[in-house]
Amino acid sequence: MDLATILGIFIGMFFVIQGITQEGSIWNFIDMSSIYITFGGMIAATLVGFPLQNVLAAFKIGGKAFFNKADDPKAIIAQINTLANIARKEGLLALEEASGQIDEPFLKKGAMLIVDGTDPELVRNLLETELSFIEERHRNGQAIFEALGANAPAFGMVGTLIGLVNMLKKLDDPSAIGPSMAVALITTFYGSLFANLIFLPMATKLKLKSREEILRKEIMVEGLLSIQAGENPRIIEEKLKAFLPPKERENYNSKQEGVSA
Repeated sequence: MDLATILGIFIGMFFVIQGITQEGSIWNFIDMSSIYITFGGMIAATLVGFPLQNVLAAFKIGGKAFFNKADDPKAIIAQINTLANIARKEGLLALEEASGQIDEPFLKKGAMLIVDGTDPELVRNLLETELSFIEERHRNGQAIFEALGANAPAFGMVGTLIGLVNMLKKLDDPSAIGPSMAVALITTFYGSLFANLIFLPMATKLKLKSREEILRKEIMVEGLLSIQAGENPRIIEEKLKAFLPPKERENYNSKQEGVSA
């Protein structure tokens, strides 16, 4: 579970509500007409811009911003190092049995390609092609949340214009001008709040998650090709540690030293 996403939304909503209730009532900011215009228009415009299948899939992708159990890159390096030691001691064919204990489909697929004696260049091409399509699917999900973030304020403004038109029709009744103006502005409030607190930050979080996943899979590709080339497991380990930030590299070294001890 990604606590940062949940905490960010909760804290943002908490302070907005606190700011509202300091000078007024939260009920003043609830208006069904504004909700219909802002959220109905936002969803409709997104459906116009993207295929229905992509929009439905985006909500599943969006769940990764809240719940995403990703493998630690350090654990992946340790797993590849184990495979490298098996291949060095028992040969590449021994990876077939070892791959049965691999949970990551991408890593398992690469290991089986090596066992089948696939040309190294073809292994790289196949794995990098899959990486490209994974990245493309991620971009599609991000684009939908970015579209939601762009459409929400736009339809908030549409709602404001509708409210202003209704207000101008009641200029002969001064007591109706204030409430009508307030309703006109609530739609802009809804659009700006949800765009800047939920949709656009979620698109940013998904981009970060995508980069992290691609990095993990690039580690797997490099490790598998090194195993196939027959490189020394320690050399492979040092090569893959270059993908880690300095702090994580130190933590990995400390952990490995503890295991050795």
